[in-house]
Amino acid sequence: MKNQRYIVLPDGSRVPHALLSPITVLMKSLSSKWKLEILFAIHEGHTRFGALTRAIPGITQHMLASRLSELAKDGFVTRHDFEEVPHHVEYELTPATRDLKPIFDALVRWAQRHNPMLLPDPGKREKPQD
Repeated sequence: MKNQRYIVLPDGSRVPHALLSPITVLMKSLSSKWKLEILFAIHEGHTRFGALTRAIPGITQHMLASRLSELAKDGFVTRHDFEEVPHHVEYELTPATRDLKPIFDALVRWAQRHNPMLLPDPGKREKPQD
């Protein structure tokens, strides 16, 4: 291809720009404020709305509802509506999102190795309460 654009990676290798488009779309959809925190909280077992609110300090109920709706629309989480008394809703990661776990784990390890001040003390994280 004559006019194909490339991106040069840190190791000097060249990758066609078109191959990075899916990664760019993924990163844009996950880069909105709170989305990664929500996914991590669901992964840790906080599946109900109230538990997610408590697990993510600083997030408002309105913002949590909005971001959960976006994550569901984009296929990252599934919403389960329980029509019982009392009514409740639970969220879970989709199989495709669970497939990202090794990548998220690698990012956490990278952050711990290169800048431990980025991450909170895991012993101080709130446990699910439902």
